[in-house]
Amino acid sequence: MVEDIFQGYRGRALQVLQEYSARVWSSVRIDSTRGMFEGTILPRSEKDDDRHIVLKIVTGYNIGINVDTIINMDELGYQKAKYQIPEKDFPYSEEKPNVKLFGTGGTIASRLDYRTGAVIPAFSPGELYGAVPELADICNLTTEKLFAVFSENMGPEQYITLAKGIGKEIEKGIEGVIIGHGTDTLHHTAAALTFMLKDLPVPVVLVGSQRSSDRPSSDAALNLMYAAYAAGHSDIAEVMVCMFGPTSDEYGFLHRGTRVRKMHSSYRSTFRTIGDIPLAKVTRNSVDMLKENYNPRRKDKRVEVRPYFDERVSIVYYYPNMQPDIINSLVDNGYRGIIIAGTGLGHVNKPLYPALDRAREKGVAVYMTVQTLWGYVHMYVYETGRDMLELGVIPAENMLPEVAFIKLSWALGQTDDLKEVQEIMLNPINDEITEREPYNGYLVYQGGVPEVEEFIKKFRK
Repeated sequence: MVEDIFQGYRGRALQVLQEYSARVWSSVRIDSTRGMFEGTILPRSEKDDDRHIVLKIVTGYNIGINVDTIINMDELGYQKAKYQIPEKDFPYSEEKPNVKLFGTGGTIASRLDYRTGAVIPAFSPGELYGAVPELADICNLTTEKLFAVFSENMGPEQYITLAKGIGKEIEKGIEGVIIGHGTDTLHHTAAALTFMLKDLPVPVVLVGSQRSSDRPSSDAALNLMYAAYAAGHSDIAEVMVCMFGPTSDEYGFLHRGTRVRKMHSSYRSTFRTIGDIPLAKVTRNSVDMLKENYNPRRKDKRVEVRPYFDERVSIVYYYPNMQPDIINSLVDNGYRGIIIAGTGLGHVNKPLYPALDRAREKGVAVYMTVQTLWGYVHMYVYETGRDMLELGVIPAENMLPEVAFIKLSWALGQTDDLKEVQEIMLNPINDEITEREPYNGYLVYQGGVPEVEEFIKKFRK
């Protein structure tokens, strides 16, 4: 009985709940030395302390109240919470485009398990419509749950399954595809699908959310609506990432799958196009193009699926005093490709030279990118770069390190010929390498600078 009524509470916190006859899921008013609070008592994480009671207050946020500050507690009502959102059949209309949603897991399809404190992938794709009924105003949506994993568990098996699944849906006549995905490695999957799906005739839109659906500031619903509109109505037949543009709820951005990166651990506007500008702005009912050059939607249903991937590739992030055993260990363990994120224009220290020479002798493909993210590799400028060129290290222009990692894995999945690999790597498929970066592709606003602060005040009151 205690386990059922006082879920997760123990020690002093459990004693206080018993003293005031208050249960988990009760609506209560708590008088404390810190003020008066009203809300619903939530279960505690089994790993948390025994000194706090957790309330979900009317704003939707959760707060912890130290039991030593509690003066009185009154139970106002009781209704046990339901974790599940019922699935609903999507209403169909001939006037709306047909869009397929593939579910993979992540925060956009998750709920909070209060007992453990963990956000777990628990919503099925069908439940997303139950949570966001506005989707029915945008498109005819069918759903399929392929995986239920966090994005750190996405990898080649999932990339290939997704690519093949998307290819089959396009052949059946689907007019757009959405992929619900965790944000942490969403840009890796976007790059993989860009390379694996040649000449797309329809949009493929990856979407996630930074904040789970039980939080008032969740971006899940709006991101889904933006993605649905982009998939069903936009003219951009490419692999794209759709996430918040500004930190507000005004619009989302459509980022090209090879030039996008997650840049903040918690901001809702975490995804940025690097070395370029986004493809477009998107709302629930509009797409405003920002770039003129893109692959347009076609009426045919032809797409070539190229599901290749060699897992024996690694990224090495160079740091001062790196030792050659890092490179040697990869060679000794049978790795066929190494992406280096080098300093400056693409540099590493001289102690690595023998290891890089050995990697070349063993037939390992080694490519250089820059850890600055913005900018190009230029290995002819300094002696270090020229030395590495002689050791067989190949500059990857302005390819992002993660994109270079995905592309090299994809290239080595097709051929053992390193000349053919180099031809694949250095011939851009969808702007993973660009001839130049636009003047407004690199804008970093540093807080504290007077002119920047003056600019920000115009928008943030």
